[in-house]
Formats: sequence, structure tokens, C-alpha cells
Amino acid sequence: MTTMTQAPVREFKMPDVGEGLTEAEILKWYVQPGDTVTDGQVVCEVETAKAAVELPIPYDGVVRALHFPEGTTVDVGTSIIAVDVSGGAAPEAEAPAAAPAAEAVPAAVPAEQPAEAEPTTTGSGRQPVLVGYGVATSATRRRPRKTAPDGFAQQAVAGVRTELNGHAPAAPAPAAGPVAGAQRPLAKPPVRKLAKDLGVDLATVTPTGPDGIVTREDVHAAVAAPEAGPTAPEPGAPAPEVPSAAPVSTPAPAPASYDTARETRIPVKGVRKATAAAMVGSAFTAPHVTEFVTVDVTRTMKLVEELKQDKEFAGLRVNPLLLIAKALLVAIRRNPGVNASWDEAAQEIVVKHYVNLGIAAATPRGLIVPNIKDAHAKTLPQLAESLGELVSTARDGKTSPSAMQAGTVTITNVGVFGVDTGTPILNPGESAILAVGAIKLQPWVHKGKVKPRQVTTLALSFDHRLIDGELGSRFLADVAAILEQPKRLISWA
Repeated sequence: MTTMTQAPVREFKMPDVGEGLTEAEILKWYVQPGDTVTDGQVVCEVETAKAAVELPIPYDGVVRALHFPEGTTVDVGTSIIAVDVSGGAAPEAEAPAAAPAAEAVPAAVPAEQPAEAEPTTTGSGRQPVLVGYGVATSATRRRPRKTAPDGFAQQAVAGVRTELNGHAPAAPAPAAGPVAGAQRPLAKPPVRKLAKDLGVDLATVTPTGPDGIVTREDVHAAVAAPEAGPTAPEPGAPAPEVPSAAPVSTPAPAPASYDTARETRIPVKGVRKATAAAMVGSAFTAPHVTEFVTVDVTRTMKLVEELKQDKEFAGLRVNPLLLIAKALLVAIRRNPGVNASWDEAAQEIVVKHYVNLGIAAATPRGLIVPNIKDAHAKTLPQLAESLGELVSTARDGKTSPSAMQAGTVTITNVGVFGVDTGTPILNPGESAILAVGAIKLQPWVHKGKVKPRQVTTLALSFDHRLIDGELGSRFLADVAAILEQPKRLISWA
């Protein structure tokens, strides 16, 4: 019998594409089993909690298998594609849909096999892939559970039953050491975080995953399940006595019912999940203060129309947001204390001598806030070019994680939706956010007469740890003054 040798296969693992993210969803595969790939070729698109990112393969070869189908959320460090780097023809590939889901774990290690032993080649010539336990090699192996011998387990269970028959309390007996699995419950980091966010003790969750792994579904089931009633005594056991004065417990409320035929459930993941967590964290960390000012921007709107005809702005996107952004940058120059952050560890205020201007952008995947790096150093045409690139990239869903990091202040233009104003929540780590309302004709007293003028309302939310009422008011007043008299862009610059 001829022994078949296994072709060299490289496993490409889900990388950490966003500085500390723990998972990503596979949006689209660009290759299929049997396709030839080259070093640097994009093989799939994934969505992290920050952005959609295309992943290039780091070597040449033939695709042997796709381990997960599109739409699957995969942990960082998990192998997602196998490539035969020998260049030979790929064997008949498994369909992605037949691959294990994101909760896949390695098979249990036999008792006589050392826990640290390397995986062996199976008879089919396929090498088992240990997945789902992080990037480090050492983290891809788990020691087998230590279970008590059958005889000892039976003795322990018999002892518990003896206590119950001997008029023990009806409440559940405490865990019997190694028999009850007192060790830490097995769960992946994302599942542990989910349990922590939902206030679920993993020790109380019944695992349904392979080898006793707690899955996301187990955690959600623990939240949805109604509180368990009192434990019923075994047949023949005397009922515990209840004092006559003891209050009668109120029965647990029935679980909420849902009309699934007329409701739609949308999974919260990716950018939307990260945005929700960031906004909750920001709202309950930074003490928000919001101030408002209504301003006549008729002159600014006239300047916008003039700039559209200027050859220096040919091919560039010129709109009111451009001049609002420039007014904000000039106001920061006059009030530098606004551009700061709070260092909780050092208990210090960090004043920044650069402005990374964030622009809130609504995309099909949710709200994101990319920023223009060093916006303070850009000329007006350069700022217009940067704004145009930022908006088009965001709409295409191609904003990189680095473009959404290290922002200092943000502008959110709610006026494009016809909204007059709002109370925006700070982007985490930033000091202020300016909301711009709809610009529309309103009756306004101008030169002693009521005339129709272009008017808008600005709302500034700021971190009161960094910016007191005086500084915040002066800053907002400066922005409004520039938009009312845009020639101040020159005189105040």
C-alpha cells in the first residue's frame, strides 16, 4: 500500500486589522477552492467593529478550502482559508457552508495523549486545524478537562442524595468539588465580554458547545430564560416546613412574547455594535454640556457660491460644511484649550497642538467618524479636497481603521436631514462636537428691518472636565461670528 504524503498547506488566520479587535465578519469571498492566488492578492472582505477591510493573502498557491461561509463572525487568530503552497492541484474542496461555525473548537485530546502534542495527520491527508483561541500559537491548544473517575463520581452523587433523604434543605446542594466542574467555565473572549455586558455569570450557564464550550446562544438563552422556581423534592422525601408568617413569593413574570410574523430582528454587529458601545461609554464617562446659538449665515452662503466659480476650487467639493469646518479651525486657534483630551490614568488634561477634524458620516453599515489629519495646517482648497475624499470613501465603505483614530474634535451635519439642531454625544476621547442644523430662510432683523435671511442653529457639546462654561461659550460664539461675517476668516487667521 502506497503512503500518500500531505502537500504543504498554509493556514491564513484572521488578522487583527483594527488594533485590539477580537472578531470580524466575513462579508465576501473573492476566491473559491481550486483558484490560484498570489502574494498580496485580496481574497476576502471582512467587517470589523470599525470598518470594512479587504484582506490580502501573504503567499502564492492554490486555494484548498474556505473554512467559513460569508456572513460568519470569526475570532481573530482563527484560520479562515487553507492554501496549498506547493502549487499542485487542489483536492475536492469542502463547501464553506459545511464548515464549522464561529464557535468551532478542536476535538478533545485523548487521555493518553499529552496536551501539548502537535496535531497529527489524519488518514485523509488533512491536518487538523486548531482554531478560535487567539493569535499566539500557545493559545491554540487547551488542556483536556480533568474529570473524576466514574467510581468517585458515583460516590459523590450518592452522598448528595443521602443528605437530601436525611432532611437536608430543599435548596440545591453546593458543588461537590471536582465533580461539579468548579473550574473556570470554558468560553471565548467575545463570549465572556457578551456575558459581562449582559450581567450573566458564566458559571450558571449551561454550555451546549463542543467539549463544554459556552456559546453566544447559551448566554442569550440564559438571559431570556425565566427565573427557575424552587427545586422540587425527590419522591419520598419530606417536604420542608414553611413558617406560617413567611411571605408568599410572587410568581416570576411570564417571558416576553414576540409577534415574529410582523417583526424584523436586525443583528447588532460590526460598526453599529461598536458605535452603540462607544456612545454608551462616552455618555456615562464624560460630563456633557450642550450650548446653542442661532446665527445669520447669509454672507457665508454667498461666499460659498462665489468659491464655486473660483478656478482654484475647480473640481473640488465646495459647500457650507467647508466654511463651517474652516470657521471651527480658526475658533480653535483663538481658543486652544478646547482642543484637548482627558488622561484618566495620569489625571491630566492633554492640550493638543494639532487638529484631527472628525466628520460624522452616515453609511449603510452605520455611523462612522473618520477624521482629517492635521486639518489645522491645510489651506481652504486642501481642506475641500480632504473633505471630498473623506465623504466618498465613507460612502463606499472603504474607510480604514486608521482614518477613524486619534480624532480631536468633530462636526456632525444634521441639517442635511432637515433637522434644526440636536444634542450630539462626544466621540470617545474627544473634547467637543459641533452639530450644524438646517440652513433655511427665516424672518430676521437685519439693519433694523425684518428680512428673509439664511439662518441656522449651531449646537456645541463639550466635556465639562476639560472645557468650562466660559471657554465653551467663547468658542461657540467665535464660530458663529465667523459664519455671520466670513471676512473674519482673514482678519482672525
